[in-house]
Amino acid sequence: MKVVFSNSAIESLKDAPQRVSRAFEKQLRLLVNNPQHPSLHAKKYDQTRNLWQARVNRDWRFYFTITNDTYKIEKVIPHPK
Repeated sequence: MKVVFSNSAIESLKDAPQRVSRAFEKQLRLLVNNPQHPSLHAKKYDQTRNLWQARVNRDWRFYFTITNDTYKIEKVIPHPK
């Protein structure tokens, strides 16, 4: 699987704390190697837009779409509790 980033995801990662960026990199590796890894808690977030949500850490989430063999990271944001 390939990974691409939206401009929004790139900007949000630039502004994220370093601990979040490091955790995101780890979780992204898990997503590519095993999208069903338990620590991701990956789930379909919006069926109509084919948008998925996965956990960065307890307080942050990332959203992505899957097209063919590509994950597109749409955004990385604090968890909207």
